[in-house]
Amino acid sequence: MSGIMGVYYLDERPVDRQDLGQMVEILKHRGPDGADIWVEGSVGLGHRMLWTTPESLLEKLPFINQTGNLVITSDARIDNRDELINKLQFENSPAEKITDSQLILAAYEKWGEQCPENLLGDFAFAIWDKRQQSIFCARDHFGVKPLYYYHQLDKGFVFASEMKALFCLPQVPRRLNEVRIADYLALMMEDKAITTYQDILRLPPAHSMIVTQSGMKMWSYWELDRHREIKMDSDEAYAEEFRRIFTEAVRCRLRSAFPIVSQLSGGLDSSAVTCVARDLLTKKKKTSLHTISTIFDTITECDERPFINAVLEQGGFIPHYIQGEDFGPLSNLDYIFQYEDEALLGPSHFYHWNLNRTLKKLGLRISLDGFDGDTTVCHGATRLTELARQGNWKTCIQEIKAFSPHFNLSPYAVFRNYGLPHLKDLAKNFRWIAFFQGVRLIHKHFGVSRQLLIRNHAIKPFVEQVRQLWQHKQTKFANSFVSQTPLVKRNFAERIDLDERIQKLDALSEEPLTVREYHWRGLTQGILPYTLEQIDQYAAMFSLEVRHPFMDKRLIEFCLALPCEQKLYQGWGRMVMRRALEGILPEKVQWRGGKADLTANFNDGLLRRDRQLLDEVMSHQIKYLEKYINSDFLQAIYQRMISAENEVREDDMTVIWQAVILALWLEYKQVTP
Repeated sequence: MSGIMGVYYLDERPVDRQDLGQMVEILKHRGPDGADIWVEGSVGLGHRMLWTTPESLLEKLPFINQTGNLVITSDARIDNRDELINKLQFENSPAEKITDSQLILAAYEKWGEQCPENLLGDFAFAIWDKRQQSIFCARDHFGVKPLYYYHQLDKGFVFASEMKALFCLPQVPRRLNEVRIADYLALMMEDKAITTYQDILRLPPAHSMIVTQSGMKMWSYWELDRHREIKMDSDEAYAEEFRRIFTEAVRCRLRSAFPIVSQLSGGLDSSAVTCVARDLLTKKKKTSLHTISTIFDTITECDERPFINAVLEQGGFIPHYIQGEDFGPLSNLDYIFQYEDEALLGPSHFYHWNLNRTLKKLGLRISLDGFDGDTTVCHGATRLTELARQGNWKTCIQEIKAFSPHFNLSPYAVFRNYGLPHLKDLAKNFRWIAFFQGVRLIHKHFGVSRQLLIRNHAIKPFVEQVRQLWQHKQTKFANSFVSQTPLVKRNFAERIDLDERIQKLDALSEEPLTVREYHWRGLTQGILPYTLEQIDQYAAMFSLEVRHPFMDKRLIEFCLALPCEQKLYQGWGRMVMRRALEGILPEKVQWRGGKADLTANFNDGLLRRDRQLLDEVMSHQIKYLEKYINSDFLQAIYQRMISAENEVREDDMTVIWQAVILALWLEYKQVTP
């Protein structure tokens, strides 16, 4: 975690050192260990330093090469250092004296614009090339490190780790991007470039760009291959290779000059990271691994202590705890909004905020996070759908019966969701043998009437298809997303052309055909870099760096290419990971099914602990959304929610949360539409 920023005036006017200094100052929370700027004519680069790795203690940024032709500023941790040191002929220099920024700059000298293709790790950097009179920028494969920019030929190119630094310059506008507001209200975060501000953009993950006086060029330097498949001789071979790659992903993220803490929730992902990290540190005879866990004394259905303790009882840890019921989703927003640049806070942000605040008090600055291991390794539940679509009902039903107990669900409830909808596909495609075989097995295993199955999944769909062909018309509104999302005001949605935007961007609007297709979509959807940017900002508030072993390029490429049986087998999702961590994870964690649902604590926090603020927002601040939402619909949901005697509907809570957090952010920031 560091902060980078820079200015390049394309009309050749000189950079004002004071302007650049203000950008450096406003990001001081990202790097309290040092700050510097470099200015030469129309170009200026700045840096805020947070010491993390041993090499960073020696690092001085911006860094100039020996000839003075190249200057770099970077926020980076490079993981393939040994490989690069060899390829870039640094053999005569002690490895511990070579900084990550030196490696990046040497890679640029050797490979030019192709240098990011040779880098592994988390990085965002900018290089001024005096010979080419250009700035070259790149961002890591999945967007762990952020990079925002503003580019206008008459006003120049400005970039930074956070948007607030861009607004230090008078030529950078601060206007609300209503398209992003529409995306947010539609729960559609697929656009990887735009932000909540007009003309302020993000460099997408796995992208490079070069800026010259004549314009900008941007391209993707890497794409995740959805067609590659790995074939090995045995389950043990797959497990052994997963263990090797995963251990290396964790090892790379242990390179530190300071003690490390692992965020231990008790789930499979965080426990895997924690146990492997502990074993690696123990082998090197380094200090014990710190852990931090959120626990719940009152709302016990959210408490994961039985699984947390199963990990801690293995030894080698220094545990810390925070109480999950001591704060609510609307707590501390005035402080958070000082740092948070976008309106789109997730509903779990308050856990990150309180956890990072505690780590700061403990004097820790580097944490490991098991973020999104679900997506990286993949539960493989779509295999149930794939089997049904293939007409392989016997295996489908066997897997469902093994799968359902792990999540306390009835087998037929699982089948109704994953398998039954595809019975009609067989009829539509005239695959009658597979259709009637399915009818027989569904009746045998679940007791559903054969006549009912034939009527609902063969006769009725056929009649409906004929009827639609006969009518040969459907109104645009009948198929529109807006008609299904009454929170969005219709005239606003039409002005933004929201329906067309969703159809163009929303990759999940059509059901994936295979497990690998589903897996690939999850790894490439826009919500992933957006969430990583949010995690980065929550950590930056407290001068911390979060590291994500499950966001390792090598691990993700391997997991995506696995056969579907390694993802779901005999009812167990993420089977390859469970096998690989035999003897490393406690069995209690290794073979657990689901994980705690924190919804109860969120609901209690919003409706009880933060109730006064919630009522105030719904009475007053909600006016900031009048242009964008159907107020009558929102108030009706609010009244239904606060008067609910039984369990609050999850959809209602989501709608209220969207509106409340957006209204509060707009009030705080006072952004011009």
